[in-house]
Amino acid sequence: MDDIKKVTHIDNVRLSDDGKSVIIIDQTKLPTELEYIYLKTPEDIFEAIFQLKIRGAPAIGICAGYGIYVLALQIEATDYDGFFAEFHRLKEYLNSSRPTAVNLSWALNRMEGIVTANSDKPIPEILALLEKECKAIHEEDIQMCRAISEYGLSLLKDGDGVLTHCNAGPLATSRYGTGQGPFLLGREKGMNFKVFADETRPLLQGARLTSFELQRAGVDVTLICDNMASIVMKNGWVQACMVGCDRVAANGDAANKIGTSGVAILAKHYGIPFYVLGPTSTIDMNCPTGDDIKIEERDPNEIKTKWYEKPMALDEVKCYNPAFDVTDNSLITAIITEKGICRAPYTESLAALFKD
Repeated sequence: MDDIKKVTHIDNVRLSDDGKSVIIIDQTKLPTELEYIYLKTPEDIFEAIFQLKIRGAPAIGICAGYGIYVLALQIEATDYDGFFAEFHRLKEYLNSSRPTAVNLSWALNRMEGIVTANSDKPIPEILALLEKECKAIHEEDIQMCRAISEYGLSLLKDGDGVLTHCNAGPLATSRYGTGQGPFLLGREKGMNFKVFADETRPLLQGARLTSFELQRAGVDVTLICDNMASIVMKNGWVQACMVGCDRVAANGDAANKIGTSGVAILAKHYGIPFYVLGPTSTIDMNCPTGDDIKIEERDPNEIKTKWYEKPMALDEVKCYNPAFDVTDNSLITAIITEKGICRAPYTESLAALFKD
């Protein structure tokens, strides 16, 4: 084995020291520029989430928790009713920025729960409780990522080839990540994997972010175009697929970055296990099936012009640009959470996670 390499962790999202802004890495500038930006206004936070400056379901949840706290500090109301009305308005505004990632609404609802549960307290005390809660959301995610990574690592052998799609590493979460976490944790333990990272069209999160993170961590990573997944599987180079998720329905259908379901179909054909990794906060037990997950559609120019010096299609050509697709539960070998590994039937195994 190579020498064990400690993974360098980047603070991709955090609360400023004075608590008046959220500091994030602008992921749209990676990998060529590592730029931190400060979010202070509702518009700042909304745009950062909508424009994917901060992305990945858990990271969005952390940012939203910090963000609504920062905005709560700016509310000028002196009585509880006025404070709550403005807090709720700001919460709903931020929640409209990305409809598919359940962690966004989960974190915002959790923060609002602090406000409603403490209506008898003075506003300064509510603000102090909000600060404590948003920091707890972040710390819990760090612990969740470690646990998810441990469970995921238990499914791999040293030297395995693994294919991943999009980005589910530290930039999308905190510390190790979810879908990429086993690779990074394994590297720390002296294990070596050969990771194939789909570039993940049209926003290239795999090329810009996943390969960036894995290369920095000393993981053997090979970047491939999305349509190369089949050949690397056929060549016998892939022993498992591991991806993150933005929302998991109660029946185990999982929404993730567009192209994920195609990877799952290929894996099924070649007899390769396909694993979905994510915290229990991404599991929406109020969403019966994947058909009930709202799929965000994005600007057609992300396909035609975003990465090119000149357009790659005529202006009048129509584009269909969904941000996510849903992988049917029948294609998923296991769903890996911080509480353990769930297998079919998912209606039972996922429900069991919430019985405690």
